[in-house]
Formats: sequence, C-alpha cells, structure tokens
Amino acid sequence: MAAGLEVADIFRRHGEAYRQSHDTHLGRLERRVMSAVEMCRTARLGGHVQQCQDCEALRIAYNSCRNRHCPKCQGQASRDWLAARQADLLPVGYFHVVFTMPPAIAEIAFQNKQKVYAILFRAVAETLRRLAADPRHLGAELGFIAVLHSWGQNLHYHPHIHCIVPGGGLSFDQTRWVACRRNFFLPVRVLSRLFRRLFLQYLKQAHDEGELQFFGSIANLAHPAAFTCMIKAARRVDWIVYAKPPFAGPQQVLAYLGRYTHRIAISNSRLVRMDGGHVTFRWRDYRRGSRQKLMTIDAHEFIRRFLLHTVPDGFHRIRHYGLLANGHRQQKLEACRNLLKVPQPEEPVEDLDTVEAPPFAHRCPCCGGRMNILGTWKPRQPACRPAWNDSS
Repeated sequence: MAAGLEVADIFRRHGEAYRQSHDTHLGRLERRVMSAVEMCRTARLGGHVQQCQDCEALRIAYNSCRNRHCPKCQGQASRDWLAARQADLLPVGYFHVVFTMPPAIAEIAFQNKQKVYAILFRAVAETLRRLAADPRHLGAELGFIAVLHSWGQNLHYHPHIHCIVPGGGLSFDQTRWVACRRNFFLPVRVLSRLFRRLFLQYLKQAHDEGELQFFGSIANLAHPAAFTCMIKAARRVDWIVYAKPPFAGPQQVLAYLGRYTHRIAISNSRLVRMDGGHVTFRWRDYRRGSRQKLMTIDAHEFIRRFLLHTVPDGFHRIRHYGLLANGHRQQKLEACRNLLKVPQPEEPVEDLDTVEAPPFAHRCPCCGGRMNILGTWKPRQPACRPAWNDSS
C-alpha cells in the first residue's frame, strides 16, 4: 500500500496523457482544476521559508492552489466556515433531509450544470418552505442550509442536495416558536411529490425559453415533443427524498456539517494504491449494508470520474434559506432565541496574541515555538485562477 498517495500524484503521472487523449472533449474548467491540483503546495506556486525563534529550526512551506476541487485545500476552508456558523445554531433538534433526482434528469444536469443546479436548489427550497408554511404540517418559517453534492461513493455522477434543517420554525407573526414532533420532520412522500412537480415545472420552463443544451445520446431532447415525453416519463418515477433521524444536539450538527460542506468527490485518505495504469480506492456500498470495499479502475477512468464533479465558476454549492438567509439572519435568529428563552451568543473576544502575530505565523513542529517568515518567493509560473470558494 502506497503511503500518502494523493489525487495530485495520479494527475501528475497520468494527467498529460489524459489531456492528449481527451483533447477535444476536455473543457477549460476541467483543465484548470487538473493544473491547480497538480501544482498545489509545490514550488511552482511559490512559498516561504520559516524559522523558529526558539530552536531556530527551518521549514519550507509551499503555497496552496485554493481551488475548491482540491483535496488538500478544503480543511481550513471548512474550519473557517464552521466557526462562522457556530453562532447560528439553535438549541433544538436538527434533521438531515436529502433530495435526489432520477438518472434521466441527471443526464440533462451534467450537460447543463449551471442552469439545472440552480433549478435543483430552487425546487428544494420552495418545497421545504411551502410544506413548512402549510398549517396542516408546521405553519411556520423554516431556516436551513443546503449543500450540493454530485457524486456517489464510486465517483459516478449522482447530483443531490443535503439539507440541514432545525426541527421547527418561527411563526409568521414572530410571536412563538413552532416545534416539529420529536422524531418527525415533514411527510417524506409529500416532500417527494412536491419536489418532483416543482423541479419538472422549472425544467420545462427553461427548455421552453431555450436555456438548455443537449448533446450525444440525449440530443433528441432539443425537440419539444421528445422533451415533453421525457417529462411525462419522469413524472411517473418516484423521486427519492429521505430524512435521517434528528441529531443529538447542535455540536453534533457542527461535526456533521464539517464533513459535508466542503467535501469533494474523493479525499486523499480513501486512495489505496496506484499500480501502473490503475488506481485502487476505498468505497462504501450502501446497497450491501454500508460494507467498505475496494475498487480498482483505470487511471484515466479515475480522472474522468473525478472531473465529472467540477462545479461551474461562481456557483455557490452552499446556500442558506429562510431564517438563515443572509439578508435577515441575525434579526430572525435573535427572535428565535428570545422565544426559546436562550441567551444571545456573546461577541467574540479578540485574542491579543493572534492580533499581534506576524503574517504566516505557525507553531514549530519541533518545540512548539513561533515560526517567523525569513523570506518568500513568487510562483515560477502564473497560478490557475482558483474556482469560487464556498465561504458564504
């Protein structure tokens, strides 16, 4: 088993051959992602030299690519995002709700990511808001975080949205907190049918307005009659929506969000080995009792599957709705805390040591002392422009 195998190693060894063999089909975004991952934390992106002020140990640190598809650049982004969300959590149960689409619709999404992903978010948000607002179900305004994922454990294309939703909402006159039943959020079957209806309605509208493109095996969907037939078939299929049991508390929600918000298609820790032209990685078979298995595929196939999950530039994979929408988040959360009779979060106290710390200050791995910057150097070549960072 190769120690420390990374996606970058696979790209460096097989990336150029993959580019040549897929030259006519590889887009600008995919090429930039491959280049960023290959150069991440190497001398090609520049770096700096640090020295411990106590034991004088030296360390060379290379710069990161900061591309949101890079397995090595998501840890700090996730920690920063979670720190910002700490104050948004309420002392109530939280539910995890997942919305998926059937394979026929996923094919359309792959060729129209920007438009169909936007439709997916819109349909999910409206589904949750409508049902929560219905007095027969909750009769309140929800707040939730929605995160787009496009992969399954085997790296195949499987777009879906994870929603983290508090178990209750604010009444529309803002005079009371309306709680869900202890272990029940909203009826899943009703969620599924409304989600399917809204999504197909918006998809049909986009087709009528000429906002969708179709290539290859689904090129015939450009014709209105064929597209209408596909819509009718999709209405007869069950769209899977499921709600997991509620979390034990807000801290468990934070830990869970940390695993989901800035996740990419595959982490370096799941890679097992690279032998010749093949890559082996771990995956979990949820159809077989979540058993962990090994999968070995051709290196070019691995790269192809990884690149299936690139997200268009500027597209937010993490979105906030309802009570958590950016425009009125603090005002609505303050009202919720008052009704739940819990104290408002304290303002963070600035750490003077942190404020006075020099740029790039780190702790020495040898003695724990402060590492100071001795010098920096610029990249040997311009870095690829990083994809939009989901930090909002």
